[in-house]
Amino acid sequence: MIPLPASDILLPLQNRQPFMRALIQRVKKAAVHIGGEKRAEIGPGMLVLLGVSREDAAADAEYLCRKIANLRIFDDEQGVMNLNIAAANGECLVVSQFTLYADTRKGNRPSYINAAPPETARPVYEDFVIRLEKELQRPVLTGVFGANMQVELCNDGPVTIMIDSRQR
Repeated sequence: MIPLPASDILLPLQNRQPFMRALIQRVKKAAVHIGGEKRAEIGPGMLVLLGVSREDAAADAEYLCRKIANLRIFDDEQGVMNLNIAAANGECLVVSQFTLYADTRKGNRPSYINAAPPETARPVYEDFVIRLEKELQRPVLTGVFGANMQVELCNDGPVTIMIDSRQR
């Protein structure tokens, strides 16, 4: 048996460093409602559900924004996913989603211990949105951080992709 280098050994889940997570959905349309009122609505583009961990830094937001802006998940003239959101003239909606950090290993009630507390997550989320607007060179619509939101979407494909900032 050949021993694996330390970097190749998978750590138990409880010892892994958390990372910023983005669940990206290519949509025909998406909207966020709060208290029965529409907060934001987009046409064709992407809905980004963003989870912020306790350990996230500016480098995590920068990486994810660059990756999302350049992700080629939109069809070209031949029907091949070859265009990024700008080339497809798509819109973008970002919604904070701490439940992306649900840990369901013990019992039936998820733990969110790896999600950043609101006072930590809010500025990271807001910075992420600003960075994404710069990368896309267009406005990014949002929900309201910490609000109870109803997210309505029509997933196109369906195309749903999870990106973790530390898995590069």
